[in-house]
Amino acid sequence: MSVTAPQTTHTATTTSTTTTRTESDLIGSLDIPADRYYGVHTARALANFPIADTTVGDRPALVHALAVLKQAAAVVNARHGLIDATAQLSIAAACRKIRDGEFDDHLRDLFPLSMVQGGAGTSTNMNANEVIANIALDHLGLPKGRYDVVDPHNDVNCSQSTNDVYPSAVKIALLDHVDTAVTALRRTAAAWHQKAAEFEDVLKLGRTQLQDAVPLTLGREFAAFARYAEEDAAALAAAADGLRALNIGGTAIGTGLNAPEGYSAEVVAEINELLGAREGTDGGETVRRAPDLVAATSDVAAFVDLSAALKRTALRTSKVCHDLQLLSSGPYSGIGDISLPAVQAGSSIMPGKVNTVIPEVVNQVAFEIAGFDMTVTMAADNGQLQLNAFEPVIAHVLFEGLDHYARALDTLRVHCIDGITCDSNHVDKLHDDVWSSASLATALSPWIGYQQATAVARESSRTGRSVPEVVRTAGMMTDAELADALAPGRLTTGTSPR
Repeated sequence: MSVTAPQTTHTATTTSTTTTRTESDLIGSLDIPADRYYGVHTARALANFPIADTTVGDRPALVHALAVLKQAAAVVNARHGLIDATAQLSIAAACRKIRDGEFDDHLRDLFPLSMVQGGAGTSTNMNANEVIANIALDHLGLPKGRYDVVDPHNDVNCSQSTNDVYPSAVKIALLDHVDTAVTALRRTAAAWHQKAAEFEDVLKLGRTQLQDAVPLTLGREFAAFARYAEEDAAALAAAADGLRALNIGGTAIGTGLNAPEGYSAEVVAEINELLGAREGTDGGETVRRAPDLVAATSDVAAFVDLSAALKRTALRTSKVCHDLQLLSSGPYSGIGDISLPAVQAGSSIMPGKVNTVIPEVVNQVAFEIAGFDMTVTMAADNGQLQLNAFEPVIAHVLFEGLDHYARALDTLRVHCIDGITCDSNHVDKLHDDVWSSASLATALSPWIGYQQATAVARESSRTGRSVPEVVRTAGMMTDAELADALAPGRLTTGTSPR
């Protein structure tokens, strides 16, 4: 939770090697390199949280979201006379520079804090306050640390708390990451549809519990994979809707202490103006004010919902990858229905071996996401009273999971799906598998009954003769009836006999 520090002081000091400025906070004074945009609060957090290699600066969407919130707050605060015009205009200029990407090549230097940190995100919020204040001072032609002109607390953080800024920024940033993952899913679905059309007439055996089942086409099998991706894209997009409800304006615990009347609604309107309200969202807005700010400040249900949806989609993609590994297994001693593209040598000892490395890496991303979901579950469960202090780790794993998943999908599409083949040798093998399988007797049940079909399947398995041959020899069906029952169109659509 944010704590208002004593007035920060600025003193320039030059040593033999480095020019520094001295800043003070609740703990005491600290020398900061004079060229750094961050200040004392960020410096202390750098020392306190050497945890994750992934920094806040590695998440440009989060940094840009923080800038949106701070710019919107400056507009509303100036409207209410809480900050002066100099502060408002310079803060807005600083935020625009951040949002326009002027500092994108230096975000790790400006926002160097570990994504995993104690304090419910206070360090990240103060990092943003300090950086924006010092960029604002640059804009005014003043040295960094002149907080008597633009102050990180009194101006940049006016009418705010970490407890409404941090989760609101995370939600806005996650919307962008979800969009990326949803787009990747839709591209994956399109790739599967293309393969489904390519193989729409290739008849093969289906399999249940790794045993022969009834026939279908390879195209239908791949069309099912496309449907998975389409449904998962819709589910992930739907789960993200909860991210649009912000508790901004609730300040410390949702009561709005130290914010002017009407601030919450006004700042949400400004945020939407800055983001550019996206079509297709509730009321045409990108974000909305949560109906109960106290409830929204302590609740992380939106993150739990998103994590669950991400786990669902990742595990279903992983299931498809397991299927690809089985379908391409062998290629001579396994199933071998299809060939996956060879992308690298598979063994340091076995010449010529090629492994299914692309599906394997996607599997591993899914395993990782399942673990991330457990992290979100535990963090959500352990939130206490009016705040969940574990939002930083929730944010960390959600950003990480969405990023890895989107990359995994694009890798799967480009390096695997697009190159799947089923050549004439595969087609001949698949044809032979269908017509030599005892499971073909299932298709004859409507004509000869289940018991007779069972006897036919048993005899076919025992003697190695095909099902049609057993039936024809026993005089159970005429050739015309067999042709009708075993027509490829009927086998793959399940049409009952006339």
